[in-house]
Amino acid sequence: MKTRKLGISGLEVSSLGLGCMGMSWAYGAAGDPKEMITLIRNAVELGVTFFDTAEVYGPKVNEELVGEALAPLRDKVVIATKFGFELDPQGGPRPVGVNSRPDHIKAVAEAALKRLRTDHIDLFYQHRVDPSVPIEDVAGAVADLVKAGKVKYFGLSEASAATIRKAHAVHPVAAVQSEYSLWSRDPEKEVLPVLEELEIGFVPYSPLGRGFLAGAFSAQSTFGAGDFRSSHPRFQAGALQKNLSLIDTLKAIAAAKNATPGQLALAWLLAKKPWIVPIPGTRKRARLEENIAAAELSLTPGDIQAIESAVSANTIEGRRYSDQEMTMLNL
Repeated sequence: MKTRKLGISGLEVSSLGLGCMGMSWAYGAAGDPKEMITLIRNAVELGVTFFDTAEVYGPKVNEELVGEALAPLRDKVVIATKFGFELDPQGGPRPVGVNSRPDHIKAVAEAALKRLRTDHIDLFYQHRVDPSVPIEDVAGAVADLVKAGKVKYFGLSEASAATIRKAHAVHPVAAVQSEYSLWSRDPEKEVLPVLEELEIGFVPYSPLGRGFLAGAFSAQSTFGAGDFRSSHPRFQAGALQKNLSLIDTLKAIAAAKNATPGQLALAWLLAKKPWIVPIPGTRKRARLEENIAAAELSLTPGDIQAIESAVSANTIEGRRYSDQEMTMLNL
């Protein structure tokens, strides 16, 4: 697989990464750990060098899974993980708030290093902005970890343009991770322009719309209590049924390219900027291979216009997160 550089940071990764969250958390029962370890190693064999996890996924068990899978391959891969949530002291699966106090950041880093079975974290993101802690203090804490050799690069997730600027002024931000796809285009207005100006890489998560853009659902699809999509407005019955019209249009465009809707969605992201690296997640080898093949799909300006016209003609019903979750975005 070809590689891309995340801005001018010097961090070079495969043009598509692998988001590992869904292997352990968020989308119903966790996958079988042995099967997921095999899948992660399959990804390396297929050319993927960029793997994404976080303390909160599980919590903690996803970092352990990624650490076990990649320990024998550590010198071949880039591992990104995240800090910034306050975990439930009762052991619940969802965090109880945000916490980016400098002492907490450093404690999370130390614990992550052990779970990941490594002596350094390649890319350490603030998972969500903490409004009670100045972003300059957050950047300073990560800078300390960089100086100590425990972290190589600093990242932000779901941060506003203003926050990115403030953080970058204290310590270089190598990459920003936010939701970005054909049905979640919020970063285009303010975030992508500032990233281009400051030469910072961009890592879209949920590039396949949590499975929607891969054509994985029908009007009859339902989501259990352990699946975060059960509370997301776009996946509620009425909204989901309306949103499926977009998939029908994308399928027609994809068929003309001998591709799947998911491949079309990933190729569109790759065509936007050379410093964008999507991180689709999966639990299946066949889907992994399908996603990786998207990196070889070339889109003409006419293709891109047709894709974007299809999105414009099919208004997305519902916000991407619940009201409570939306309060922690773009601070």
